[in-house]
Amino acid sequence: MNLRDLQYFVVLAKTEHFGEAARQCFVSQPTLSMQIKKLEDELGVQLFERDNKRVMLTDSGRLLLERARSILAEVAEMKAIANTARDPFAGELHLGVIPTVAPYLLPLIMSGIQSHFPQLKIWLIEDKTHRLVQSLQEGTLDAAIMALPVALDFDYQLLYEEPFYFACSPDYPLPAGQAVKLEQLAGQPVMLLEEGHCLREQAMSICKTVKAETTVDFTATSLETLRLMVQAGRGITLMPALAVRGIAESELKILPFANPGASRRIALFWRGSSAKRRCLEAIGDFISDKMVTILPPGNP
Repeated sequence: MNLRDLQYFVVLAKTEHFGEAARQCFVSQPTLSMQIKKLEDELGVQLFERDNKRVMLTDSGRLLLERARSILAEVAEMKAIANTARDPFAGELHLGVIPTVAPYLLPLIMSGIQSHFPQLKIWLIEDKTHRLVQSLQEGTLDAAIMALPVALDFDYQLLYEEPFYFACSPDYPLPAGQAVKLEQLAGQPVMLLEEGHCLREQAMSICKTVKAETTVDFTATSLETLRLMVQAGRGITLMPALAVRGIAESELKILPFANPGASRRIALFWRGSSAKRRCLEAIGDFISDKMVTILPPGNP
């Protein structure tokens, strides 16, 4: 048994397809099939059920999968420790970012981060919270920028607090510049992102508090789709501050909320055992300092 075989096992379990797993592992399908069979023979158990349409983990496979992931994560951590010992601000860093943050935050910070840490190669991965959490657990990500709270026990550094804004079509019957009370959402058709976005859960929590009506005939896959539907007069929505920067008054009417606490907190998360803590804390400090100039505390 070797680490390569464990990697094949983990990737096949994720893709449930020999062809796709082979592609991701950069080997031929017969090679991957042979190594999986070799691993099963060595362990003395069948890891996968196979038929013409799909591949499925057996009960034994499910039990061993978490151990395989743990071993690979530990090995990755060992390599990271060795790299960090040479230079904590050099090497590779795999950073995940949730979709409601990535397109608005990354253009503001990435050039500055690269200037401050020129020896650091950063790989960016945009995905929903639950998949970033899984990747962070498995060790395929070093850190992730996500909204608080996150269920699992990671170390984190708060980056900024981001107020929500009331977004509606330009002809919506509210005066421009007027602060909106959350209670004014009651009975209004609030449009939301699809399941899996933490921003949806945060918005739904606010809507339930004031008994607003969330639309059930439409859910958006991105904030950009949501923005265009609201612009067309199909409903109203809540949008985070970074997402409304630069939107023209002719496109959307953007109004602040009068209520304190209508906001979300964005943080940088990493495993408590991470060998890259020093580097991540420095990156977190850089982002926090940058965001104070863009989203000053107490100024929605």
